[in-house]
Amino acid sequence: MARRQRCNQLATVLSAGSGVVLVLVLLSILWTLLSRGLPGLSLATFLHPMGPPGSGGGLGNAILGSIIQTGLAMLIAAPLGMCCGMYLAEFDGSGNRFATTVRFVADILMSVPSILVGLFIYQLLVAPFGHFSGFAGAVALAVLAVPLVIRTTEDMLRLVPVAMREAGAALGAPRWRVIVSLCLRAARGGITTGLLLALARMGGETAPLLFTSLGNQGWSLDLDKPMASLPLAIYQYAGASYEDWVQLAWTGALLITVGVLMINIVVRLSSRR
Repeated sequence: MARRQRCNQLATVLSAGSGVVLVLVLLSILWTLLSRGLPGLSLATFLHPMGPPGSGGGLGNAILGSIIQTGLAMLIAAPLGMCCGMYLAEFDGSGNRFATTVRFVADILMSVPSILVGLFIYQLLVAPFGHFSGFAGAVALAVLAVPLVIRTTEDMLRLVPVAMREAGAALGAPRWRVIVSLCLRAARGGITTGLLLALARMGGETAPLLFTSLGNQGWSLDLDKPMASLPLAIYQYAGASYEDWVQLAWTGALLITVGVLMINIVVRLSSRR
């Protein structure tokens, strides 16, 4: 008994210590971002496009490009991933090889390095047309997000009790109505979390955009042309030898972090109502 108690205490201490270390690391990252990023935050950061060193340029075009590409990628990934997840959770009978293949491909895509996805989309949408484009960047981000949405949707729907489905069927509702009105509603909290995780991953990706949208120093709303993005601007400015560019890189990193944090807070507050 004494040995079991000592093991239990040791496990509790190790678990609590791991949690403390994780919180300290997170607080350290947030403090570094705030202390290094806030000095460069001004109205010009949002209104001015990227420019040469010392010209007073901002990140306005990069912020707009990130919103456009990430938003389009989410429009592609969310319905595609959710439909695949619903199929795997609700229509995957025993011995269904197609469903097993879809699940296997989703698992493989989740572990593929993002730079390989960028190279694949480069061969598919950039090289044949002879130019980089914001649309190619959005497709590359969507490819990264789809497997995460698929697995999250499937896992959350499988947690919905079978009795709920049987109750819907007993009331005469067709299967699609049971899935949409009961199962999706019951699992919406977990599915929303999965969509947020996918959005957070897309918002911080740089490698696939290097081979697809490339970046742009000016304003660009044309998805058929190279388009700026915040991760690419951070990548470009962080290694520069100009102080104003390095300052903008820290400010951009702070904006990405705050954006993801605000989306999480808003969605969690709305899901409680």
